Amino acid sequence: MAYQKLGRDSSARKALFRDLVTDLFINERIETTEAKAKEVRSIAEKLITLAKRGDLHARRQVAAYVRKELVDPTDADSQDAIQKLFSDIAPRYANRAGGYTRILKTGPRRGDGAPMAYLELVKE
Repeated sequence: MAYQKLGRDSSARKALFRDLVTDLFINERIETTEAKAKEVRSIAEKLITLAKRGDLHARRQVAAYVRKELVDPTDADSQDAIQKLFSDIAPRYANRAGGYTRILKTGPRRGDGAPMAYLELVKE
């Protein structure tokens, strides 16, 4: 199987991945379980590669997946996650052929002992 089911049906899994990818682009670092981080990493890498193209079709493909959330909800003139991806994140990786994210493993979660990890964008 090419992906992990993570104990969810397909629509819940897709919604989870959309939320995690959007939060990754807004905050540039998220804490989640290792299994979720490994799945979200491949999606984020593909979306950043699309954003590096920068054309209208790529923007529409990204907009079909990434949620339209504001980077700073208190500021009315704040950009959303898609605008940040195309204006800030994609130009940062213009000379990089891949490997835009990194997974840093942390200790187990206190409640159930699930292995946790940080998924973050690589600074360049």
